[in-house]
Amino acid sequence: MTKIDIFSGFLGAGKTTLIRKLIAEGYQNEKLVLIENEFGEIAVDGAFLQDAGVQITEMNSGCICCTLVGDFTKALAQVMNDYAPDRILIEPSGVGKLSDVAHAVERVEGAEIGTKVTVVDAGKCKMYARNFGEFFNDQVASADLIVLSRTDSAADAKTAAAVELLKGINAGARLITTPWDQLSGAQILEQMEENVLQRELHEMEHEHRHHHHHDEDEEHECCHHHHHDEDEEHECCHHHHHDEDEEHEHHHHHHEHGDGECDDPDCECHHHHDHEHHHHADEIFTSWGMETPRKFSEEELRAALAALQDEARFGTVLRAKGLVDSGEGDWIYFDYVPGEVDIRRGGAAVTGRFCVIGSKINEQALKELFQV
Repeated sequence: MTKIDIFSGFLGAGKTTLIRKLIAEGYQNEKLVLIENEFGEIAVDGAFLQDAGVQITEMNSGCICCTLVGDFTKALAQVMNDYAPDRILIEPSGVGKLSDVAHAVERVEGAEIGTKVTVVDAGKCKMYARNFGEFFNDQVASADLIVLSRTDSAADAKTAAAVELLKGINAGARLITTPWDQLSGAQILEQMEENVLQRELHEMEHEHRHHHHHDEDEEHECCHHHHHDEDEEHECCHHHHHDEDEEHEHHHHHHEHGDGECDDPDCECHHHHDHEHHHHADEIFTSWGMETPRKFSEEELRAALAALQDEARFGTVLRAKGLVDSGEGDWIYFDYVPGEVDIRRGGAAVTGRFCVIGSKINEQALKELFQV
């Protein structure tokens, strides 16, 4: 079995940073494969991680949750077959639902979920829950371990409020609230492994209880044989209910979704279809991506990123990232979330790239801003 850790988290929460820390300081002597999926036409995270020696499979045909049933499961099986890794790290799109990613992994033969991690920005937790609850809440509710980011810069009251909100959504998940620079990757990995151990113990406990009840049922059945004559009428009654159950079962399985549609609003499969429907990127989120050979000074780039807070001009920009030639012999790698800009220097890439993600964003205004 190949162990698979899933790192979920809303846009800009810090998933890539956490994965880099775990690769550098946590996972030891393991053959790792990272599968990442970016929401948007142009991926940029791959360039940040290649230096770590991790094989990257980028899938840019859209949100990972749009292609779970087909492409993703096939890609995962292919990666397992081609690379035979000890562990696979999956970094889904920030606007994907963790429950769907986990469900897709479970369908792949030979794959075993290790830990489902959700990274949450302590300072933006409430805002994302309020504005994008369908996506954010699912990521939190489906997690085994919740890792808060930016607790070093968020006010104590905000961090406390975030913890309260998160526990209200998922009381069973473990939380990491200590700033990451005070923790080693090994310590975080230890918490992840602790979750796996707890889950295995819980499953063993459940199996034991099920087995115990099964034994009691057998004893109960034996008792019924001693009172066969008395129970004939009762058995007839049970048979009547069995017929009703058969009718109900027939009704439940009657839906043959030739075109993917189901007419029964109460059918479970209808709800699943509707559930997937909400994953379509262009319904709630928009992405704009552009390749450019243009050189940018750090001052120019900082000014452009700061301007993204103007919602009237650009729409609601939730995340921007990319890499551009500085014209000074190195390249500028940048990350933006509302109110925060991260800029660092790195080696050359084949071309400059931008990716902006948000809601109702103005693509023309973005082109003018970045002069591309």
